Amino acid sequence: MNRTDSAPSPSTDWSRTALGARDGWPPCLRLTVDILLNTPLPMLLMWGREQVMVYNDAYAALIGLASLRPPGASVPSMQPAAWSWNSAAIGRAWDGHSASYLGNNLPVWRDGAVTQLALDLYYTPVRDENDSVAGILCALSPSRAAPAAAAEARPLRLLVVEDNADARYLVCETLRALGHEVHAAASGEEALPELSRQSFDVLFTDVSLPGMSGVDLARRALRQAPELALLFASGYGDELTRHLEFPARSLQKPYDIEQLQSALDQIARLPRAARP
Repeated sequence: MNRTDSAPSPSTDWSRTALGARDGWPPCLRLTVDILLNTPLPMLLMWGREQVMVYNDAYAALIGLASLRPPGASVPSMQPAAWSWNSAAIGRAWDGHSASYLGNNLPVWRDGAVTQLALDLYYTPVRDENDSVAGILCALSPSRAAPAAAAEARPLRLLVVEDNADARYLVCETLRALGHEVHAAASGEEALPELSRQSFDVLFTDVSLPGMSGVDLARRALRQAPELALLFASGYGDELTRHLEFPARSLQKPYDIEQLQSALDQIARLPRAARP
């Protein structure tokens, strides 16, 4: 009989993550993370209303996104599809109800492209010592249902402006997997020369940037390229962009791949001269 002993994630310095040092965790979090990290099943934990994400190697392999580095333990800049596909399902879990959802098509990465994979999802509320729901554990498994064919969208040329290096890498990788051509900048000051040198279909910028804001960048970009479509990402929803003097779309952070793809599909369907 073979036996393998393994301490839960011995190499992880949890004090550097959003969860803090393991000694300060409640017992329910310790137990759930131990289970998650020591199971071969793909699992994803969302802890707290801040949506700190912890996941295992099997989940990272299933989703196929190169930037996923287990065990995570941070608030994601883009929500995983298992969390964002059905707000009602997540709401029921926060209300304390376990539930399973079979044969749901969710996006995964395969060979550098996004495809739809039919998955079964199982949600379990994680309760603290006061019997309050403190987090939600999601287990995933491939379903026998056939995945739906991914819809084709016309490729766009985007300039992504995001000061957070990890978030910038993730969104650019996602956009390229969706078939778009992407260039990136870390600030408005860095983006302006790119807008002068090249022609873009979309400026996708964070609203809150160091130095020049995303809104000020958009104003200056439109002077150079009046037909440029504008897409903002903001932790404040459309609060900072709804009263602008020019048309733009806005995504609430953290957004998911379906919301991003939907916004770009809407832009791609418009004639260039009619794009907001």
